[in-house]
Amino acid sequence: MRSACAAFVTIILGLALGLASTASASNSLRVGIFDDGVVLYGEPDLVFPQLAKTGTQLLRVNLWWSGPGIRVATRKPRLGSNPSDLAYNWDTYDRTVRFAIVNNIVPVFSIIGTPPWANKARGWNVAPTNVNDLRNFAAAAQKRYNGTFVNADGVTLPRVSLWVAWNEPNNPVFLKPQYKRAGKAWTIQSGRDYARICNAVVQGIKSVQRSSKIACGATGPRGNNNPNSNRPSVSPIPFLRAMRAGGARGFDAYAHHPYYGSPAETPATRPPPGRNGRPPTAITLGNVDLLVKELDKLYGRRTRLWITEYGYQTNPTDPIFGVPYGKQAAYLTQAVGIARRHPRIDLFLWFLLRDEERLGGWQSGLLTYDGKRKSSFNAFRRAVTG
Repeated sequence: MRSACAAFVTIILGLALGLASTASASNSLRVGIFDDGVVLYGEPDLVFPQLAKTGTQLLRVNLWWSGPGIRVATRKPRLGSNPSDLAYNWDTYDRTVRFAIVNNIVPVFSIIGTPPWANKARGWNVAPTNVNDLRNFAAAAQKRYNGTFVNADGVTLPRVSLWVAWNEPNNPVFLKPQYKRAGKAWTIQSGRDYARICNAVVQGIKSVQRSSKIACGATGPRGNNNPNSNRPSVSPIPFLRAMRAGGARGFDAYAHHPYYGSPAETPATRPPPGRNGRPPTAITLGNVDLLVKELDKLYGRRTRLWITEYGYQTNPTDPIFGVPYGKQAAYLTQAVGIARRHPRIDLFLWFLLRDEERLGGWQSGLLTYDGKRKSSFNAFRRAVTG
């Protein structure tokens, strides 16, 4: 019975994978969701039908090498590039890609998190000491999700062809240190460390599947550019320059998260000036062309732009950063429209499907925490089709 079921699932996955490959060849904007809270920790039998009802085309998932998420590397592997190494547990991610493909949703994996053995236990958000360890893990991930790998249950796993290296490395929550003193001056250490991370992921993925597309950057929209602050961070343009100086290369797209800065801003609003009338350092949808201009200067006009995270919170439940339900829906429509009209943006991912339960969390879902649809649910569904 298991053999027959596995064969049936394999056929379905193959058909769905064909649809995914067709979608990947399209030059039009693809729209999707990023919500690990419900995707990785929820009930897939309930979550994926909800995702399908939104019409979402893409689903971003953090693939945790190690860290606070569901980590793949439970201990140091004997051969890091072998997806069948006993140190690896891929079960949650196998399940996720299978559910995604069966629901005609294309998965996007973001590789993140350093294991203790790979950086002398300095924390999951510190770059690996030897980037070959990360390169080997990326290669193992692509081998497992190359469309031909058969797991322990006899199921051929679908292919993942869209990848992102890390998440918001210009934010100390996700990568530290941000700065390093060199004599009397400070250097942007996060940009240089991230260049090594980016290259390791690119090399690992491309060594297995040259046609896969990989985005580096995944930068947050703003930073204080102050190494002496209690929480130093780097704004996108200086970070991009430091990343280039560190030798980052070979990626197909630059990923960015162009969130608004206050509920008074629309998606088209340019960020306010900095102190003493200085130009703004934030990069939102309203001034995303500044980022594109810098990409052109550093990497040429062939580099694509992926919006791998964006959203507006709602009030209720967030009285500080939230907007009314109707405005969230209108801003979602406007934001996707901006992305669709931009000649360099290939994909746009909304954060979240469902509001987080904790009040200090994010309330940008298309659904309330108890599952009620906001106005943005139908707005998202319309935005997918353009």
